[in-house]
Amino acid sequence: MYSLIPFSRTNSLNNLFDDFERSFFPAEHRQMPAFRTDIKDEGDHYLMEAELPGFNKEDIDLDVKDGMLTVSAHHEETVENKDDAGKYICRERRNGSYSRSFDITGIQEDAIGASYENGVLKLTLPKLAEIQPQSRKIAIQ
Repeated sequence: MYSLIPFSRTNSLNNLFDDFERSFFPAEHRQMPAFRTDIKDEGDHYLMEAELPGFNKEDIDLDVKDGMLTVSAHHEETVENKDDAGKYICRERRNGSYSRSFDITGIQEDAIGASYENGVLKLTLPKLAEIQPQSRKIAIQ
């Protein structure tokens, strides 16, 4: 027997699709993924390339604290289309943010360089110079 609630079958159908999506795509896979990075060893430094498409340079923050480099990006955008009377025909909002931290042990923190072009953040991470054991001559008296 059907429920007396109008459109209940449609709601049940929606619930069926929602349940299917939840079972097929678990919650941990529905979350926004972290941005992708490539890290290359260039000899005296590492080159990190992080993909951040759609962000402006001003949307990106780099923070170094306690041996950790944190790359954060946040962007908000609103597009409004109105008719002649000022009523909305379409109003869209887009909001996105990423944050990811990296251990930079063995990196000269004060010499890190960064550039951003075509949606790719490039970081130059100079390695700390290896401490060479020093030798000295001792004069015999």
